[in-house]
Amino acid sequence: MAAFVTFIRRLPTITLLQKGVFPRHPTCTRTMSGAVPQGVSERLWSLGKLNHVAIAVPNLESATALYRDVMGAKVSEVTPLPEHGVYTVFVELGNTKLELLHPLGEKSPIEGFLKKNAAGGIHHICIEVDNITEAVKQLTSSQIRALNPEPKIGAHGKPVVFLHPKDCNGVLVELEEA
Repeated sequence: MAAFVTFIRRLPTITLLQKGVFPRHPTCTRTMSGAVPQGVSERLWSLGKLNHVAIAVPNLESATALYRDVMGAKVSEVTPLPEHGVYTVFVELGNTKLELLHPLGEKSPIEGFLKKNAAGGIHHICIEVDNITEAVKQLTSSQIRALNPEPKIGAHGKPVVFLHPKDCNGVLVELEEA
């Protein structure tokens, strides 16, 4: 048993979670009988990994060339998403992605962003969740505003919701169901 404890202590926590040694939801929110303690709400969703960091770019062609030709990254084709008012290109990284965003149409939210930030810049981060419906319920009940309370289909074909940056330390956060 001592050897197993030593082995466990040497493993990083994330490895333990990935291997299922520890449960995804912390057991400290339950009593020894498995009941949820009075006054503690059971979380029905959890955060996953960072899916991507989105960057608004004034010139999609040159931004794509920077990552593909200069930095040697694998990049996707340009994809128009008229329902979101953007063109997207995904840059594959070892552990996540960058999403290059360029305006599509006059009502594009990226157009407004680029008017304020002519050189472009980080627009939002996207974090995966395992249950977007429950995440939105719990977050809105905790006074975190969702810009679109009903999930929309995002660039990856999965439901997404954006959280108000004023409620998230100045960061526009996109939640995507994994």
